[in-house]
Amino acid sequence: MCFFVILGAFAPRLALILVWLFTPLVSRAFDALILIPILGLVFLPLTTLVYVLVFIPGTGVVGLGWLWLILALLIDLSTYGGAYRSRGRR
Repeated sequence: MCFFVILGAFAPRLALILVWLFTPLVSRAFDALILIPILGLVFLPLTTLVYVLVFIPGTGVVGLGWLWLILALLIDLSTYGGAYRSRGRR
């Protein structure tokens, strides 16, 4: 689990793919749906990875899990904002 967290800090898409391939966490978190994790992999990889890691089966996301999820969403959105801003400077 720690390996996926450390890898997620540097390469969230790769970490999410490895979690998906080698653990049942993605299928538990998304109730065996395939479209939502794929969209998350493409558009919000860190948010999707954090959701998979903080999701508790039968309960969902609770407590500090929401804080981590919101932080991951802000980081994902800031990458889009930074890319948009740098594109405007050219």
